[in-house]
Amino acid sequence: MPLLPVVVVAVIALLDVIAGAGMPWLPLLAAGPALAASTNGPRGVMCVGLLAVALGVALALGHATPARQPAAVVSALLAVTAASGLASALRGRRERVLAAVRSVAEAAQQALLQPVPDTVGPFQVAVRYSAAAAEARIGGDLYALLPTPYGIRLIVGDVRGKGLPAVGTAALVLGVFREAAQDEPDLLAVVARIERSLARNLGPDDFVTAVVAGLPDSGDLEIVNCGHAPPLLISASGEVGAVETARPAPPLGLRALSGQAPGLQRLRFAVGDQLLLYTDGVTEARDHTRAFYPLTEGVTRHVCDEPTRTLSALHDELLTHVGGRLHDDAALLLLRKKTASEPTSVPSRYEAAI
Repeated sequence: MPLLPVVVVAVIALLDVIAGAGMPWLPLLAAGPALAASTNGPRGVMCVGLLAVALGVALALGHATPARQPAAVVSALLAVTAASGLASALRGRRERVLAAVRSVAEAAQQALLQPVPDTVGPFQVAVRYSAAAAEARIGGDLYALLPTPYGIRLIVGDVRGKGLPAVGTAALVLGVFREAAQDEPDLLAVVARIERSLARNLGPDDFVTAVVAGLPDSGDLEIVNCGHAPPLLISASGEVGAVETARPAPPLGLRALSGQAPGLQRLRFAVGDQLLLYTDGVTEARDHTRAFYPLTEGVTRHVCDEPTRTLSALHDELLTHVGGRLHDDAALLLLRKKTASEPTSVPSRYEAAI
């Protein structure tokens, strides 16, 4: 039996006894079964309702009220109890349906998401995702990281739109990226395969902004930016700078409209350096004054040799900046090249979409 509805019924009965007012207090006993409908199943509602009826009859007899009045109160209590029991049963049914839907969502999540490893080859990796809705599991933000014969390759992107169409597009991008990253020695060829696939499958107004990066055995960092926010390169000394593209390219899926092809940037990626990729849900997060979250300053404040700690601090600060709830999905992926003294794991595969 739920405790709160019983307490409510007991308090009302106590007030009736103390005040000695008789009937004016007794109809309030219906609050007990009505409240129980939101906290318990039909059986609990019926128990609270019967308790309210028993107390109502006892109090009415104790006040020696006319027979009609107790009968009216009992009838009202029984009616409220029956209605509350039905409402509780319907609520339980909706909860079971919702649980089934969530199980399907969890299965979809497992198909697209895998636990991110702490280390991939000579790199430490951390990811953090915040959904705009607390119930969200998957959406239009996507990221993937996997070892290939050509080194570590990763992608972070944002699909235009929301809902199931965005999830489908994210799954398509990741599927093509997964295959192309293993097959194509050139990072631009990987991007070209994704572009061709999207051109065949997306509508004229759909597109995906993305950054595709590669870390071949040479030690250099390769980046192809397709209309996405520039990654942040963090040196071993803690200096933070945006990797601005020298050759702007349109988002994936729009190359045919602009005729512009993306360019490949090569940068030095030394031991201790870190690379942060993110979606616009981070940089476009606003506080109560409509000010954007200063990501570069946040990274400068919180960067350390443990990517997980860095992203946790950034995530907490981001939520504080927006007042506790984001209005758009936000994804962060941080990669750090370990020093020679740090242990190196066997390369593992990780890929994800949100």
